[in-house]
Amino acid sequence: MRLSKRPSLINLAAVPLVFCGLTVLAVDKPSPAADKQTSVSQNAPVAAKKENAMNKDELRSKLSPLQYDVTCNAATEPAFRNAYWDNHAQGLYVDIIDGEPLFASNHKFDSGTGWPSFFQPVNKGSIVEKEDRTHGMIRVEVISAKSGAHLGHLFPDGPRPTGMRYCINSASLRFIPVADLEKAGYGKLQPLFQEAATSKEGAAAKK
Repeated sequence: MRLSKRPSLINLAAVPLVFCGLTVLAVDKPSPAADKQTSVSQNAPVAAKKENAMNKDELRSKLSPLQYDVTCNAATEPAFRNAYWDNHAQGLYVDIIDGEPLFASNHKFDSGTGWPSFFQPVNKGSIVEKEDRTHGMIRVEVISAKSGAHLGHLFPDGPRPTGMRYCINSASLRFIPVADLEKAGYGKLQPLFQEAATSKEGAAAKK
């Protein structure tokens, strides 16, 4: 995903994450409490470490090699050669690991980058943003708050109303069409798409 100007970071409190079977701590600045938690984690019983390893094995069996590499190893899928970069259907994009609602088609736009891009998430609390200094760049990594899965990166060059671009890997997402929301257990989010349809109709009537 392309280099952008250094974005402003959101200051986060310590947020416990279950990252592909491993409990980690995402913080902007380490605190004594965080150091203590890290120390406890490093000295965890062997049984706990085996349980974590088993969870990662379960994920390997559940996900494709690419999905696992993206969500658990922060890899990046090929641009223009992924499932959703050019998907124009109406629906919900959920976390491939735990099904948490992350992004909606209403907030998706064509960024020209070859990856699915959104100007905002469904719920700001569903994601964590943290500084990423890998590959000689300074970026903002986007992580799923509940599963800890790597999703992509955030850049301050998106469209209105937020001006932000959540550049997300298709491999970290599962798409659910609007027509399937109810049977998939996401019926409560249907009003999100009804509101969008109403807004479009109103805009068309004004022309």
